Amino acid sequence: MAFLQVEFYSETLALASTINVIAPERRAGGADGCAVLYLLHGGSDNHTSWHRFSSIERHVEGKHLIVVMPSVQYSFYSDQKYGFPYFAYLAEELPAVVKGLFHASDRREDTFAAGLSMGGYGAFKLGITRPDKFAAVASLSGSLDQRDRLGPSPGINNQMMLRMAHLTFGSEREYEGSDNDLAYVLENHLRSGAELPKFYQACGTLDHNFSINENFYRQFKGRLDLTYSVDEGRGHEWPYWDEQIRRVLEWLPIKRGGGER
Repeated sequence: MAFLQVEFYSETLALASTINVIAPERRAGGADGCAVLYLLHGGSDNHTSWHRFSSIERHVEGKHLIVVMPSVQYSFYSDQKYGFPYFAYLAEELPAVVKGLFHASDRREDTFAAGLSMGGYGAFKLGITRPDKFAAVASLSGSLDQRDRLGPSPGINNQMMLRMAHLTFGSEREYEGSDNDLAYVLENHLRSGAELPKFYQACGTLDHNFSINENFYRQFKGRLDLTYSVDEGRGHEWPYWDEQIRRVLEWLPIKRGGGER
């Protein structure tokens, strides 16, 4: 596998942007290109974190898969009320950049997203709000509901993250029933019969996001193609995410060149 750091100018953000990429060194994936996994960082991390703190490069060795690791600051992978349109960047501009620079497929069946914590929210948001573009999405210790950060009694004490949640989403009232409210959007899709991606959800019982994950699973259990892993005694920690991303890679429906699974 090759590891690359790519610098380019984002027209959407009007900013110089950086992504880290792991890609097969030889052309792979057939005529339509190689499958792509958008691997998303957590709130205090950036595009380097997955490569620095996990064994992601070793885990993807030999797979017909391009791994794209972007950086979005504390944006919650959203179009911020006061800030930048990071969701538009991630969902629209970045796939076009990746396709142009690499032998990458843009087909739904070859496009995946995964992330940890804030990135878990971002991965599910991509799959839920763009179900026509993503075949499978995975959340590890995901902050899947932002009411906990926007309400009067937040469940975390990270003051910067709380401040950025308000700058991104506005008030709790503005968040509820918006495109940022994942459960709301997902319920609408289920009522309309929209084709949805596969979902993988994992969280440790000692994680501060555990109750959020339990609530999400209870709401959608049996109504989605949803795999849920509850891990006793595990917290918000890189050793856990490194184990889980290996499981996610095994779970993803990655097709080999020529269409062979």
